[in-house]
Amino acid sequence: MSIETLRHGLIVSCQAPVDSPLHEPRVIAAIATAAVNNGAVGVRIDTPAHISAVRERLKVPIIGLWKQVIAGTEVYITPQFHHASAVAQAGADIIAIDATTRNRPEGETVSDIIAGIHQELGKLVMADVDTIEAAVLAAKAGADIVGTTLFGYTAATKHLAPPGWELLKQMVELDIPAICEGGISSPQMARQALDLGAYAVVVGTAITGIDLQVKAYIRQLT
Repeated sequence: MSIETLRHGLIVSCQAPVDSPLHEPRVIAAIATAAVNNGAVGVRIDTPAHISAVRERLKVPIIGLWKQVIAGTEVYITPQFHHASAVAQAGADIIAIDATTRNRPEGETVSDIIAGIHQELGKLVMADVDTIEAAVLAAKAGADIVGTTLFGYTAATKHLAPPGWELLKQMVELDIPAICEGGISSPQMARQALDLGAYAVVVGTAITGIDLQVKAYIRQLT
């Protein structure tokens, strides 16, 4: 798969809370298909079951991940190599991993996981980061793409709200594609991300997050 197919495009994150009726492989696959039918160049999908269901219906690039809550670590996006392996087997083309500098389970490192994904799984890696320091380290470790995904969601950045425009401006200076993800809530903001140099834009909640969107409206109406 060539990353070039994602250039300057919209990638739609098709995910749902585990307690949502949308959290069904067939439903996620339908949402992903609707996104692609209307111009999305790729999709971002969580869990092997959902990735597999989407793969059956679509040929566009899938950025796959597997969120896991593991005691003793704050890392939750594809935290270990065996999670990455399951994501690859399900049909993902690019594997997204938490590439922050936080401690990982069982002593694995970002470098270890990236090397394993490349050498053993033959897949590309999207490094989800929160700071430019993490982005630089991920690039040095061999990541194929860096994303602003975790800006605002770690102890180091929790006082900041996505989108991470300043982080993006720094990341586009690296030698690998930088994707803007997190906090993009309008077409105009997506355009702004590309104008700042983003290789592509990931939008999730604003397009597919029915549960969170309805809750936000209800909070304002009650």
